[in-house]
Amino acid sequence: MKTFGIVSYNIHCNFTNYGSALQSWALCKTIERLGYKPVLMDYCPDVLRDANPLDPFKNMWDKDAESRRMCELTMPAIRENYKKFDRFYTERFNRSHAYTSENFNDCVGAEGLDGFVCGSDTIFCIDEFKGFEDGYYANYPCMKGNAIAYAASFGDSHFKPADYDALNDRLQNFKAIALRENLMIPYVSTHADIPVARVVDPTLLLTVEDYNNIASSGDASSKGKYLLLYTRRYNPKLESFAIEYAAKHGLRIVEMSLRAKNAAIGHEMRYDAGVEEFLALVRGASFVVTNSFHGLIFAVQYSRPFAVFSRESGDSKIGEVIELFGLSDKLIHDGAEYEEREIDFAKVHERIDGARHRSIDFLKMELSLL
Repeated sequence: MKTFGIVSYNIHCNFTNYGSALQSWALCKTIERLGYKPVLMDYCPDVLRDANPLDPFKNMWDKDAESRRMCELTMPAIRENYKKFDRFYTERFNRSHAYTSENFNDCVGAEGLDGFVCGSDTIFCIDEFKGFEDGYYANYPCMKGNAIAYAASFGDSHFKPADYDALNDRLQNFKAIALRENLMIPYVSTHADIPVARVVDPTLLLTVEDYNNIASSGDASSKGKYLLLYTRRYNPKLESFAIEYAAKHGLRIVEMSLRAKNAAIGHEMRYDAGVEEFLALVRGASFVVTNSFHGLIFAVQYSRPFAVFSRESGDSKIGEVIELFGLSDKLIHDGAEYEEREIDFAKVHERIDGARHRSIDFLKMELSLL
């Protein structure tokens, strides 16, 4: 049985991320079902060495005093959340030893690897990682010509003319590249003489039954029907929409965000939730309001009515996946109206099923090249 190292943006970060954890888990489970052994690489890129979920203030996106204060008030929940994530990464995966740029080339022998899978998430985004991150672009000597990419994303990268030569060079490191969005497929197909395709995010390779196998048995529904408000970045219009919608429909609010002061207005704050609890909270919600790519995906996986708000540095990936679902009218840009209409989730899941099968077939082909 061949063993593949999965290199992605997950364990090392400034704030833990449910989507990062679950896309890694889903990709590993899928690769395992295809007859291989996945190893989640505990790899810390140089750019993330000073990122610390237990002391996130230095690298916060939002620098204003209010956001910092909300983070300070949320620290007890952040610490609890971190412990649960660490347990998830330790217990749910074949997790490797710790690697950085200084020792990454040792991992092939130490872990018994036959090749590498880079992905998923915005690992190709040069803005987010301040350049071309070697582990994510398979640019270490042990990876070159021995790697594939699955559901990698360029995010909302802003390439300068000089960046394209570096990109073209790194594309040659891969035997096949599967991208999560359409945007860069024409360019990559032209500049890399290898198989290239668009595929779905790993979280869509599995079904809701798979997630129920790890979701917590309980959820917040025992206290009555609720709206789940899950935000990766503060948006006052999103918050106002959630409050108004909940009041109109008689729902209480369960909130997963850093807005600790919302506890004072009756929101049940759940930043302490682990990955398994997150799944249960989505599953039990009567309605989901989010600006998260994976918040959207899991609302759809669990067939939960939802509204998703656009987000700076997240519009392209959210826009493409919601188009795949055929639900673009559920994406709210600032000032847009929300149309309440019932979603035919059976049709949505038919669309996902087709894309899932095509994506698994391409992944199977990619792995056969290693």
